[in-house]
Amino acid sequence: MGSMAVAPTDRESPSTTALADRLRLSVTRLARQLRRHSDIGASPTQVSALATIERHGPLTLGELAAHEGVQPPTITAAVGRLEHQGLVERQPDPDDRRIARVVVTREGRKLLARNRSRKTAFLTRRLAELDDDDRARLAAAVEVLERVLEPEADPGRAP
Repeated sequence: MGSMAVAPTDRESPSTTALADRLRLSVTRLARQLRRHSDIGASPTQVSALATIERHGPLTLGELAAHEGVQPPTITAAVGRLEHQGLVERQPDPDDRRIARVVVTREGRKLLARNRSRKTAFLTRRLAELDDDDRARLAAAVEVLERVLEPEADPGRAP
């Protein structure tokens, strides 16, 4: 069976599609600029995994792969490199010693803090170039963007 084209709704008008296209391009460019200000000696996959472990850890490799939306071999390789750099360590699960959980080390936390600080400093300098009205509009847009990025509601769940 092929995919069927669906007519756009009023909310999916050409102007909404054009806005989505501009937003996608702007977010991609912003992400690229932030990566340039990273300079921490780790790949984007490794930094993402490290941040996820910090936020949700300790995690098994399977749990980490699920959080990151990648295949287990990708996470295994990334965690191996992070472990080699002393940024994470594997610890036995207290309830089941056969299971290892990955945790961020002190060095890993320092690296993440330094990375975030550099990126925030870059954005702070750029935002300081804007006038008060533009910064207020951007603050309002960030609130909307945060709502857009919230996970989609599960259709089977009640709101």
